[in-house]
Amino acid sequence: MSKKVVSGYKLLFGYLGLFMIMIGVIIMVPLVVLPFYPEEVSNAKFFIIPGVLSIVLGYFIHTYIFGKRKDKLEKYQDALLIFMIWVITIFISSFPFFLTGNYTFTQSVFETTSGYSTTGLSVVDVENTPNIFLLYRSLLQFFGGVGLVLVLTSAISDRYGMKLYSAEGHNDKLLPNLVRSARLILTIYSIYIVIGTVLYVAFGMSFFDAINHAIAAVSTGGFSTRAESIGFFNSLSIEIVTIGLMLLGNTNFVIHMIIIKGKLSHAINHIELKFLGILTIIFLPIIFLSVYFNYTDNLGMAIRIGIFQFFTAITTTGFATVSSFIILPNIMVFCVIILMIIGGGVGSTAGGIKQYRVSLALKNLYWNFKDRIAHRNLIRGNFIHKFGRKVKVTEKEIANTNSHIFVYLTALVIGTLIISSYGYSLQDSLFEFASALGTVGLSVGIISPTSPALMLWATNVGMFLGRLEFYVVFVAIAKIVMDVKQRKII
Repeated sequence: MSKKVVSGYKLLFGYLGLFMIMIGVIIMVPLVVLPFYPEEVSNAKFFIIPGVLSIVLGYFIHTYIFGKRKDKLEKYQDALLIFMIWVITIFISSFPFFLTGNYTFTQSVFETTSGYSTTGLSVVDVENTPNIFLLYRSLLQFFGGVGLVLVLTSAISDRYGMKLYSAEGHNDKLLPNLVRSARLILTIYSIYIVIGTVLYVAFGMSFFDAINHAIAAVSTGGFSTRAESIGFFNSLSIEIVTIGLMLLGNTNFVIHMIIIKGKLSHAINHIELKFLGILTIIFLPIIFLSVYFNYTDNLGMAIRIGIFQFFTAITTTGFATVSSFIILPNIMVFCVIILMIIGGGVGSTAGGIKQYRVSLALKNLYWNFKDRIAHRNLIRGNFIHKFGRKVKVTEKEIANTNSHIFVYLTALVIGTLIISSYGYSLQDSLFEFASALGTVGLSVGIISPTSPALMLWATNVGMFLGRLEFYVVFVAIAKIVMDVKQRKII
């Protein structure tokens, strides 16, 4: 007897049920700290209730397609499923915060979105928050950074996994088999966190602080267990370790594999790493000289502050070693804004426009200039070095890159205007929304527990769009609108 075929939205909801089971498990992972902090056992219910409900509900939803033959995903349904997964994940995962009664629904969703998007902006007073919630915030950044779909494909084999994986913004299929690729990425990711934790402990952090900061650094998330962030520890060694972890998180996982295989020259020649080197040469001297002449007359301290703020901005991590960006020189703040907009590497845990797109756009300007002064009959192909190979750049890729940059900057302008409408200066508003849209987490103090709800929701949208990079969200919304008009949603 042939199995019943499941397709359309029934298939989507069936897949969503499977993710809800995983979301429930994620929510309850922080319970592992209770044996070490038994005085926090009263907080267990805030995780158990939404966790169990998510698992049970997800199980019943998934049983509808379990054991049945699954039809092909329709056009654009991969993007729609990714959109649905992220929205449901953020909504369900916000309940541990909301159930405490200490946070409004808006604040709960904001903190959860900031975690999963690896932004690091926060409305939580970390100095007076139970450790179970601090670990929960870090775990949100772990799963958000590595990718929710990647977590799923590491656990199951699904013939549509690659479409979902690509739709989430990944291009780092390291091995021919997707599941093996996913597990390899998770392994590399976890090893970096373990190494970072060990080094942090060796340089004076407590184990709990160490594991939280290691997760936040590699995920380029920036959530800290201390109100002063990395600056609390006032340790050059800890800052050096943090920079190393941030750079690892900022780098495409394909590059990690190339380096592991011993092909260092291929990695160094990669377009993004060369562009990062150019940015370092240009911006780093400007930043630490501005700090030296306008903030501290200690050259060593100026270099130390400048280097850390440069890397925390370009990797979109958001850790800080200064008490406030408001007191820093304007030229440094402007440089940080540019770096946050550029962002990290494609296929990494970092945000922003991404170094690959910006470098490709700049190269395209150079190619256009060369074409204008070259002989009109000259036909020339445009090439870049990518993952150790010289590849030709197509007109379609350039068009997609320019379109993404245009949409990104448009969203940046809109978000900046929304924040500035509350009376903040244009520079501060630009800084804050560039941080949100780039999933950075650095702040000039605008986002706080007392921020208006509309501002938090606008920032929420910015973080969400920054993490999913617009395409998935726009396509998903267009798909829903079209299907509603055609009455396909039942």
